[in-house]
Amino acid sequence: MTTPFTYPTEPHARRHGPQGYADYESYRPWLRDEFAFRCVYCLFREVWGQLRGLHAIDHFLPVASRPDLALDYDNLLYACISCNLGKGRQKTPNPLSTLLEPDVKVGEDGRIQAKTPQARKLIELLGLNRPRLQEFRELWIRIVRLAARHDPALFRRLLAYPVDLPDLSSLRPPEGNSRPDGVVQSYLARHEQGELPDTY
Repeated sequence: MTTPFTYPTEPHARRHGPQGYADYESYRPWLRDEFAFRCVYCLFREVWGQLRGLHAIDHFLPVASRPDLALDYDNLLYACISCNLGKGRQKTPNPLSTLLEPDVKVGEDGRIQAKTPQARKLIELLGLNRPRLQEFRELWIRIVRLAARHDPALFRRLLAYPVDLPDLSSLRPPEGNSRPDGVVQSYLARHEQGELPDTY
């Protein structure tokens, strides 16, 4: 069972479209919800590190080469600090269309296996299979498996959504939201309607 590291099955279609913020940090609540509170590259979850500051806002097309997209929501990704630093100013394949199952799987040993050249390139550029990251994933796979077998309450905590789900309905982007329907599909809205599962 590699549930903690299951990549999406389809390319990501943006649900939100906030516009007009003067700094990219203001997009954080939207990006947290957009990308399910985990890194788009390695799938590191917010709930695995209770300290703040473990996730960053990543510019898919680097600001150095595309300063005009520095505050464009569709150019922003949610990434852990490690992946964000590893990517730096590199131009990489798009993780939202490249890291897809069945093209990418995480083995029992924590190693990310990729079938397509683009996925292999992205994994190599970000060093996603370096020994410490592979060991980290293997450890979490084993912890989650043990919890599933012996401690269901712990299992739910390990794979739960964060408790501080952002209230996107209360936010007012300066230039509006080009995809307003996404707000009613946010994780908080689903939680309030009793539609959010305990784990994901």
